[in-house]
Amino acid sequence: MDCYLGVDGGGTKTRFALVDGEARLLAEAQCATTYHPQVGLDGVRATLREGIDAVLAGAGVDAADLRHAFFGLPAFGEDSRIDPLLDAIPRELLGHGRYACGNDMVCGWAGSFACGDGINIVAGTGSIGYGQRRGHAARAGGWGEVFSDEGSAYWIAVQGLNAFSRMADGRLPRGPLHAMLREHLGIGPDLDLCAHVYGERAMSRGEIAQLSRVVATAAEQNDAAACAIFRQAGQELATIADALRGSLGFEEGEPVRVSWSGGAFSAGELLRAPFISALQTRSPVFEPHTPLHPPHLGAALYALALAQTETPHTPASPQARATPGC
Repeated sequence: MDCYLGVDGGGTKTRFALVDGEARLLAEAQCATTYHPQVGLDGVRATLREGIDAVLAGAGVDAADLRHAFFGLPAFGEDSRIDPLLDAIPRELLGHGRYACGNDMVCGWAGSFACGDGINIVAGTGSIGYGQRRGHAARAGGWGEVFSDEGSAYWIAVQGLNAFSRMADGRLPRGPLHAMLREHLGIGPDLDLCAHVYGERAMSRGEIAQLSRVVATAAEQNDAAACAIFRQAGQELATIADALRGSLGFEEGEPVRVSWSGGAFSAGELLRAPFISALQTRSPVFEPHTPLHPPHLGAALYALALAQTETPHTPASPQARATPGC
C-alpha cells in the first residue's frame, strides 16, 4: 500500500498524519516541538523519530511503504547554514529520499485549501503568512519573536505582560488581566514576574506563548487592555495577508481567499472577528475561507501532490514550490 506522510512542526507541538493514495487518514500522532532554535537538531531528530514511529505503527506499515513525505518544520528557510542539516534528518530516519522539507507555513495553506490557490495566515506560537496563486508562491511575516511574529500567541502574551507591568505601575487602570496573571503564575510581589521571564527558571518560548490564553480569558471579561491586544493582533495578521496579495500578483478586483490556522485562533471570535474585519476594511476582495483540513493533514496532502512532481531527493528550497491541487 502506498502511504503519504505529513509532518506539521510547530513552536509548541508537532503533529503527524499518514494517508493512503485516496487521501484517507490512516493514523495520526502528536509530539513535542521541532523548533530547532529551542531544542537543537538532536531534539528535532528525537521528536521526528518518535512521531514517525507512532504513525507507522498505528497504520501497521513501515518506512519502506512511504511513497512520499513532507516535513513542514518551524524556522526552516531562515538559516542557510542549518537548512541542509534539517533537510538531511528525514533521510536518516526514513532510510530513503522520498521526501521534501519546507517551512511549516506550507502545512496550514495546504490544509486550508487542499493545495489550491489562496492565502493562509498562521498564528501559533509564532505567526507567518503563505499563499499560492497560479503557480507562484510567497511568504510574509515570520521573522521571529524578538522583533516580529506580530499577532501570534507569543506576541499576544508579551503584550499582555506589558499591560500587566503598566497596571502594576499605575500607567494603566487595573483590569481583570492583572489578577489573572498573578494567579496563573503564582507570584507574590508584582516584580516577581521578572524572575519568570529572566530568571534561572525562565519560561520557554512556548510557555510564554501559553499565557495568551490568560489574555484571552481577561478579554472575555471585558478587560480593556486585553481586548485592545486582540484587536491589534487581528490588524497585524490582516497586514500580512494584504502584503501577500501584492506579492502574489492578485489583480485589482480579483477575489482573494484567505484562511487561518494555529493555536492563537483557538481564542475563537476574539481573534477571528477583528482579523476578518481588518481584512475587509483593507479591501472587499478578501474572502474569509474556513480551513478545509487541519495543517498536519494538509502536510500529508501536500506529500501526495509532491509525489506526482518530484524525484527523490530534491533538497527543499526555503519556500515550497507551487504544486498542483491535492
